[in-house]
Amino acid sequence: QVQLVESGGGLVQAGGSLKLSCVVSESAFSFRAVGWYRQASGKQRELVATITGGAGGGRSNYADSVRGRFTISRENTKNTVYLQMNSLKPEDPAVYYCWLSGDYWGQGTQVTVSS
Repeated sequence: QVQLVESGGGLVQAGGSLKLSCVVSESAFSFRAVGWYRQASGKQRELVATITGGAGGGRSNYADSVRGRFTISRENTKNTVYLQMNSLKPEDPAVYYCWLSGDYWGQGTQVTVSS
């Protein structure tokens, strides 16, 4: 059974940084695309960033709202995907979900930004 477990959320001041981690229990992790989505209160879930897998993997894609501030990366030997979030803004607070291609999701981790 595929499981995704996020960690690293919390409270940070505007302008600060957080790093999210997601460990994926999937033997073919290195071949799969993974990423992060977020859902703010009262809003739809939206893409934050994804990164491809496989031999040509490591290509990343970002939402316009986070490009240049957030960085997605993966460590295949640890079945882990990361999201480094810098220069956090008041509009970034949400529950951040880890995603694995094939429509697998983590339970989410809350990110709160204080002004």
